Amino acid sequence: MNKLKMHSLDLTQTNIDKLAALFPNCVVESADANGMVKRSVDFDLLRQELSSSIVEGPQERYQLNWPGKREALLTANAPIAKTLRPCREESVDFDTTQNLFIEGDNLDALKLLQETYLNKIKMIYIDPPYNTGNDFVYDDDFSEDSTSYFYRSNQKDEAGNRLVANGESNGRFHSDWLNMIFPRLKLARHLLRQDGVIFISIDDNEQANLKRMCDEVMGEGNFVGVVAKKSKLTSNSGEFFSPSHEYVLVYAKSKTDLQGFNDPEAQEDEDYIKLFKYEDSYSKYNIVGLYQPSLTLERSRNARYFITCPDGTKCIPPENKRWRVIEPSYHEMVEKNVVVFKETKTSPLIDEFGKQSKWNIYTKIYLKDRLQTGMRPITFLDKYPNSEASKELIKLQIPFDFSKPKSLLMWLQKICGVSSNDIVLDFFAGSGTTGHAVLQHNFETGEKRRFILVQLPEVCDEKSDAAKSGFKTISDIAKERIRRAGRNIVEQCRNDLDRASVDVGFRVLKVDTSNLNEVFYAPDTVSQEKLFEQVNNIREDRTPEDLLFQVLLDWGVDLALPIAKETIAGKTVYFVDGNVLAACFDEGISEDFVKLLAKREPLRAVFRDAGFATDSVKINVEQIFKTTSPGTEVKSI
Repeated sequence: MNKLKMHSLDLTQTNIDKLAALFPNCVVESADANGMVKRSVDFDLLRQELSSSIVEGPQERYQLNWPGKREALLTANAPIAKTLRPCREESVDFDTTQNLFIEGDNLDALKLLQETYLNKIKMIYIDPPYNTGNDFVYDDDFSEDSTSYFYRSNQKDEAGNRLVANGESNGRFHSDWLNMIFPRLKLARHLLRQDGVIFISIDDNEQANLKRMCDEVMGEGNFVGVVAKKSKLTSNSGEFFSPSHEYVLVYAKSKTDLQGFNDPEAQEDEDYIKLFKYEDSYSKYNIVGLYQPSLTLERSRNARYFITCPDGTKCIPPENKRWRVIEPSYHEMVEKNVVVFKETKTSPLIDEFGKQSKWNIYTKIYLKDRLQTGMRPITFLDKYPNSEASKELIKLQIPFDFSKPKSLLMWLQKICGVSSNDIVLDFFAGSGTTGHAVLQHNFETGEKRRFILVQLPEVCDEKSDAAKSGFKTISDIAKERIRRAGRNIVEQCRNDLDRASVDVGFRVLKVDTSNLNEVFYAPDTVSQEKLFEQVNNIREDRTPEDLLFQVLLDWGVDLALPIAKETIAGKTVYFVDGNVLAACFDEGISEDFVKLLAKREPLRAVFRDAGFATDSVKINVEQIFKTTSPGTEVKSI
């Protein structure tokens, strides 16, 4: 029987597998420092495979580079021996909710989510530290190799101890921030769907560096845009300018698969609707000039021709200028009755004699058509100031600074088309704004979007309002905010039966060391005297439900699926989403029990390796399932 590996995906080996499929001659065997044979990449051969000329040495190239970049890439790819432990007491509607709140280092969390949510996230929004010199960044260790990193991750839980101030006196001020964000973006990209999109809030301190990094990680061709957002209504801070805006960088997983953005809120804007001040039998409309000064002949020489005006005179754009459309398209517009002539003394057009025309020509832009096709969002937002977020939190009695307004997150969901059953991820969750926005959006539309939030349990300053209000960590603030927001929505649902089914819950999962003892991952490091203490490979403080969630991670099963617990022949069995997975971690497993479980025909079945009553039962398990339920995949931990 095969054993589950019980650690996150080794992305280095995954990448080598992909290279081997494309360039099998570039993947070779080599010896490591201990003389052990391993697969590796012959980079000289690989460079030659990707070059149309002879490669003789390092080549100059356009790229963003900084101290620690290669180490940060290694950190992104290195596996970890950690897991996610369920915490029912801090959850809301644990058994029925589709939402997840993960507490722990987001680098660890992103690694643990790789198999389960690979290519499944529709939208990612993050508001990372801005590297102002006063905020905090994650102090990742880039000084060790992949193997050392893996073993350390299993033996030392650093949650809550990875934050250090990154002051401007630090000689690697930008490098440290880049080393923090780079591996996290690499991992995040894997999680996006092909039509997925990531939004990243940032300010001037790292905007330029982040843009170039995203060009590398996401692909320059997948750049969608940069939105400048007004953050402050009034301010007189700053040395030269008073900073009053931030940015939202937008990238697609694959821009060719990303549908065009649509801003439904723009269509409801009264000021916008007022622009359509004319009306005919079809719809209200506005007019736009058929000639515009910016249009030159270089783009289309076929778009310069004479047009006959109502009085029989003819007109044409000035020299070296053109109309917006070519002549056949103009005649089609005339047939559709969308051409408007206006008499004026300030016409930019000239007549057939080279004198100023007394006519200007316009085309109709119908409101009805715009509402049907949708409006593209603009790249400057003068709405959603950060003061809105402060008011929202005050209303919920949540003490937190620097939150983004819920309305901004709802707007981002709307413009990129996040719909029912889509997943929204935020791995710098802060006060939980993204989760709150998903709940509110679902309430307003009756749909069922899902969220995954990740937040480090950063300890609140003892002098802060949060600490004085009883909050120990930032993650505690986020969880409580979502609870209170959910209760408010439930109150509103009492008067709206159509929306009474809104999911306002969330499962709390906490990043922790693996459920398995050290001997499982590093048998060579366990002394002889401790070996007998670890005959049972499961840590003593772990519950069957802890084991279940590590199995879900290892097998790539959705962590939000419903879980049912049954007793079969005196043994506790967990059934995930009916028959997706059946897990029994009890001891004394007999053949009779295995036969009963096999009759349920689960897609997957898992047991403890040391849980079988005898060696013969362990040997016969797979055969029993092959006979009774041949479609079941059986593994052990």
